[in-house]
Amino acid sequence: MTLEALLSPRLSLCHLAGSSKKKLLLNIAQAISEQYPNLDSDTVFNQLVARERLGSTGIGEGVAIPHCRLPGCERPIGVLCTTSPAVDFDAIDRQPVDLLFALLVPEDSDQEHLDTLAEIAALFSDSRVRDKLREATTSDELYALAINSAAAA
Repeated sequence: MTLEALLSPRLSLCHLAGSSKKKLLLNIAQAISEQYPNLDSDTVFNQLVARERLGSTGIGEGVAIPHCRLPGCERPIGVLCTTSPAVDFDAIDRQPVDLLFALLVPEDSDQEHLDTLAEIAALFSDSRVRDKLREATTSDELYALAINSAAAA
């Protein structure tokens, strides 16, 4: 699945507020619920937190990819965020996170979920992509940089 199919300008959030992992996940859940009213923000939040309890989705280099399968989710949904300051996310390299890509997929999505996670992780493994995204000053710019970076990859 392409990044453009997952992400929308309204779910590209530059400078998302949040002083902790839970607060960031709550703000992401609320943003999703605003764009997809059929998805309850509490349910989204609880599913993301439940996944984090299994192990941190902080993959290192200041990046986290929180994700979950979600009842009632009809198609994969992505949310791209930057945050300042960086937040402790229990990442594998113990570095705080300032770049997040949240992924929600339908409950019965198995292989597509794994494939999409791998594509996102590969994109964020490129330091040039991470640097560009961190330089974004608006949500529209963040969205455009992400889509262009994915298309060039």
